[in-house]
Amino acid sequence: MTTQRTATLSVEGKTAELPVVSGTVGPDVIDIRSLYAKTGMFTFDPGFMSTAACKSAITYIDGDKGELLYRGYPIEQLAVNCDFLEVAYLIKNGELPNKTEYDEFTTRVKRHTMVHEQLSRFFQGFRRDAHPMAVLVGVVGALSAFYHDSLDINNPEHRMISGIRLIAKLPTIVAMTYKYGIGQPFMYPRNDLSYTANFMYMMFGTPCEKYEPNPVLVRALDRILILHADHEQNASTSTVRLAGSSGANPFACISSGIACLWGPAHGGANEACLNMLEQIGDVSHVNEYIKRAKDKNDSFKLMGFGHRVYKNFDPRAKLMQQTCQEVLGELGLENDRLFKLAIALEKIALEDDYFVSKKLYPNVDFYSGIVQRALGIPTQLFTGIFALARTVGWMAQWTEMIADPEQKIGRPRQLFTGAQTRDVVPLGQR
Repeated sequence: MTTQRTATLSVEGKTAELPVVSGTVGPDVIDIRSLYAKTGMFTFDPGFMSTAACKSAITYIDGDKGELLYRGYPIEQLAVNCDFLEVAYLIKNGELPNKTEYDEFTTRVKRHTMVHEQLSRFFQGFRRDAHPMAVLVGVVGALSAFYHDSLDINNPEHRMISGIRLIAKLPTIVAMTYKYGIGQPFMYPRNDLSYTANFMYMMFGTPCEKYEPNPVLVRALDRILILHADHEQNASTSTVRLAGSSGANPFACISSGIACLWGPAHGGANEACLNMLEQIGDVSHVNEYIKRAKDKNDSFKLMGFGHRVYKNFDPRAKLMQQTCQEVLGELGLENDRLFKLAIALEKIALEDDYFVSKKLYPNVDFYSGIVQRALGIPTQLFTGIFALARTVGWMAQWTEMIADPEQKIGRPRQLFTGAQTRDVVPLGQR
């Protein structure tokens, strides 16, 4: 990061010279930390549309190009050439592992896949029909009650072990959440399986018969995890950073990220997309719903198109479409009703002037719901799978923030529009 230029802001006779800072790639930023001291004014930027809240070396997105890089590596290459734990190591440590590093990391993760036996009793406090995200928020937040030996956020060793524990235990906790909801017994981890195969075993295996995960389906789910592992300073990552800036323990911070991810505009988008496809129902109804989507007075919204950052084709969507075809082909579902419907919607959106002019291209959520449905994952658990994957990115972002000497507790300012100072009138005189 270099500072070479300044920007001059003049307002009401006051002039502020503000440094212009360059990163390794992407837009330069104007450092406004001294703005209030120099002008007595704040900036106003709802939704942080033009604000960089931190420095980060983890993930880079170029929305205009449709580019996503983890530590400099294109997502397209990582999703094809690496498994999830390779990508997790990369995001966490900054470099792809060699064979020895990969084996050591995998072994360390596997040693922490089980959860404390008392933690399983937490689930009994939830109704069987509780939303999985409600359960995950509670159970993940409760991990801090079990692992007192790694709560010193200023200790690098504690930060490392907390990260390993969260990466290792999230598949177990998500699978337990699913099993609890359907009334089946919990399945203990099998450390002879890969990270993703073990998760599928805990999800779909039962004690009464042998279950061996299908390698094609394992690879598909592994790719879903890779595509969702990190995504720069999105809402949930920003939430984790904000919570972490107060000094909160990592388990509480990840729980806060899960809570934020639950929102339908964020992690719940693939669930909303699948519900939309079910609402449309059949290819024959596509034109009717496309017309409704263009009508500003109609409440119907076309989910799975467009993105807050990407103004081009979401690179993850292309990989997800390919994965979708592989899964449906493996399961003999090439004529799946919803997949055909999705293809028809995609074709219209890529050719229709309305969608093209607004750059409403299909995003990753458009296909990921169909893939997860084909894998047997219930709709309500889609966001839980997202949380499982994103925990890797959250922990890397949290660790980076804790180690940043310039980071302070998050404290946004406001443009106050309420009443000015006034006197209280006694109750009898009002």
